[in-house]
Amino acid sequence: MGAGMAQLEGYYFSATLSFTFSVSCLLFSAFTRALREPYMDEIFHLPQAQRYCEGHFSLSQWDPMITTLPGLYLLSVGVVKPVSWIFGWSEHIVCSIGMLRFVNLLFSVGNFYLLYLLFRKVQPRHKAASSIQRILSTLTLAIFPTLYFFNFLYYTEAGSMFFTLFAYLMCLYGNHKTSALLGFCGFMFRQTNIIWAVFCAGNVIAQKLTEAWKTELQKKKEERLPPLKGPFSEFRKILQFLLAYSMSFKNLSMLFLLTWPYILLVFLFCVFVVVNGGIVIGDRSSHEACLHFPQLFYFFSFTLFFSFPHLLSPGKIRAFLSLVWKRRVQFFVITLISLFLVWKFTYAHKYLLADNRHYTFYIWKRIFQRYEIMKYLLVPIYIFAGWSIADSLKSKSIFWNLMFFICLFTVTVPQKLLEFRYFILPYVIYRLNIPLPPISRLVCELGCYLIVNFLTFYVFLNKTFQWPNSQDIQRFMW
Repeated sequence: MGAGMAQLEGYYFSATLSFTFSVSCLLFSAFTRALREPYMDEIFHLPQAQRYCEGHFSLSQWDPMITTLPGLYLLSVGVVKPVSWIFGWSEHIVCSIGMLRFVNLLFSVGNFYLLYLLFRKVQPRHKAASSIQRILSTLTLAIFPTLYFFNFLYYTEAGSMFFTLFAYLMCLYGNHKTSALLGFCGFMFRQTNIIWAVFCAGNVIAQKLTEAWKTELQKKKEERLPPLKGPFSEFRKILQFLLAYSMSFKNLSMLFLLTWPYILLVFLFCVFVVVNGGIVIGDRSSHEACLHFPQLFYFFSFTLFFSFPHLLSPGKIRAFLSLVWKRRVQFFVITLISLFLVWKFTYAHKYLLADNRHYTFYIWKRIFQRYEIMKYLLVPIYIFAGWSIADSLKSKSIFWNLMFFICLFTVTVPQKLLEFRYFILPYVIYRLNIPLPPISRLVCELGCYLIVNFLTFYVFLNKTFQWPNSQDIQRFMW
C-alpha cells in the first residue's frame, strides 16, 4: 500500500511539474514576443552574458555597473555553448536574448523539483493526505509571485534560488562538502547568499544543540532542581546552557568537524571582501550597507501578506491579543523599541523614490510618503506579523529559530533599498519549514498566487507607458 501511494504521488508530481512547465513556456513565448530588447537590469546582464558567450572573459570587458559576481553568465555559457556544438546553431542564435532568458526557465524546473524534495525531507510523512499537501505546497511555492515573475527575465533570482535550495537539501542529507560547494555557486550568483551557506552550518549546529538541550532538561528533571523564575527565566536558562556548551572543547571540536566545509567557505568569503574592499563589486555608490532595521518589519509584512492563509485568522488574532494583555509590559517595551527603530533608522533609497516602474515606488509614495505618521501606525501590524511568523515556526527547535532569525536579520537589515526580490529566499526558507497546512488553506494560498500572477503578468505585458523624455516602452514590475 505504501509503495502504491508513493508511486501515485510520483505520478501526481510529474503531471503537476509538466503542466506548470507547459504553462510557463506559453508565458515565456508571450514575454519574448512583447520584450524584444533587454529590460531594466537586463541592460547590464544580457550584454555581459553575450560577451562571455563570444569568449571575451577579460576584466576590461566587464560592465562596472554590474554589482554581482559572474555566476549567471558563466553557467549560461555552459548551457548554451553545448547547444551550439550539438545542433550546429550559430552564436547569434544560442547567445540571443531569448536563449539566455530560457536558462532561467530551466532553473525554474530545477527549483520545482528541489522544493518537492525539500518538502519530503523537512516535513514528516505519516499521513496519506500529506502527499497532496506536499505537491500543493511545492506548486504554490514554485509560482510564488515575486520569484515566478523573474523566471522570464535574465535576472539572478532563479539561479540564486536553485543553488541555495540545492545546498540546503544536501545539508539536510548530511552531505556538507557538497552543500558548501553549492553554497559557493550560490555566492557566485549573489554575494549575500553566503548568509544561507552560514544558515546551513547553523542548521547542523542547531541540531546538535537541541540534542544536548534535551539531555540537559532530562538531567535536571531527574535531579529535581528548582526551576528559574522571572520574566526572562527561559532566556537565562538557554543562555547559561549555551555558555556551558561552548566552554567544552569536545563540543566545539565536534561542531568544527561537522561544519568545516562551511567555515572554509566563510573564510574564502572574508578573503574576497578584504581583496575586493567590500561585498559589492562594480558600482558601489548605490549599494552601500547601513543599519536599516525597518527592513525586518517590511519582511514581516511581506510574509504576512503572502502567507495570510496560515498567519492571519480570528483565532490567531485572539491568541495574540490575549498574549499582549498577559505580557503587556514586555510588549510595551517591544513597541517602544520598534517605534524608535522606525523613527531613527528608516531610509528611502534614491531608486525607491525615482523609479516608477516598481510596485514598491507606489507603496512608498501612497502609504509612507503621503502620511508621515503611517510608518508609526503600522508598528502594531509589524509586531503581530513577527509574532505570527515565530508562532508558525514553534514546531522547530528554539536553536533552529535562533539561527534562522539571525540569518534573516543579517540578509535584510544592511540593505538600504526596499526591494521585494531581497525577500524571496528568506520567505521560501520560512515557508518550507512551517508545518504542512491543511489542503483548504493551501488551495486558498494557491488561488491567491494565481490571481496575483495573472494581474502582474497582465499589467506588465499590456499596461505600458512612456516617460516624457524617452521613446522607450516602460512596464510595471515587482
